[in-house]
Amino acid sequence: MTKNLSILIFIGLFAVSAFSQKPIKIKAEVWADNWFSFYSGEKFIKEDSVPITTERSFNAETFTFEAEYPLTLNFIAKDFIQNDTGLEYIGTRRQQLGDGGLIAQFTNADTGELIAVTNSDWKCLVIHNAPLDENCAREQNPKAGEKPCEFVKTDEPKDWKLPKFDDSKWEKAALYTAQEVGPKGGYDDISWNRTAKFIWGPDLRKNNTILCRLTVAKPNK
Repeated sequence: MTKNLSILIFIGLFAVSAFSQKPIKIKAEVWADNWFSFYSGEKFIKEDSVPITTERSFNAETFTFEAEYPLTLNFIAKDFIQNDTGLEYIGTRRQQLGDGGLIAQFTNADTGELIAVTNSDWKCLVIHNAPLDENCAREQNPKAGEKPCEFVKTDEPKDWKLPKFDDSKWEKAALYTAQEVGPKGGYDDISWNRTAKFIWGPDLRKNNTILCRLTVAKPNK
């Protein structure tokens, strides 16, 4: 009887604790080259306010949202390309491969406590990679899918934004320096934590669309 009562008390305390957990207000600061869309789990939170089609669309975004632990932070990030060749400024003297870059930090909006930053703890999946051959940029009439302008494009995995999604086969985010990314247009307006790093796929120039995710199990103590 005593044992059963102890079990019931434990279950009751656990249920009360879970029920009483309140969402926290999170401040997010993000800079991307060129565009991002952010989700808390499957819930859409924020899209880059500057369209990716805007030439040199460099800008930073600061926004808040509410969520509960464990947190699932999800980004779709894109570098601008005109078509599946992976090139920009096609048909001009500036015809070239572009390059990407994403940096973000998340803090408790009420306490200022650091919750997460972009670093190698994130897992990323490239779903658009082009051109497979950089000689494509030298073509007078580059055609997507034809050598040397072949590309690889895949769909987003089903349920990849869910906390339970198995990302064990995804690669760790590749890290880049500010010198490699060349951030501008709002980057310097944010006071970045020294642990926040630029992330992208393994190829900064050819990886045009990436998915990146991080699970934060509990608040830092």
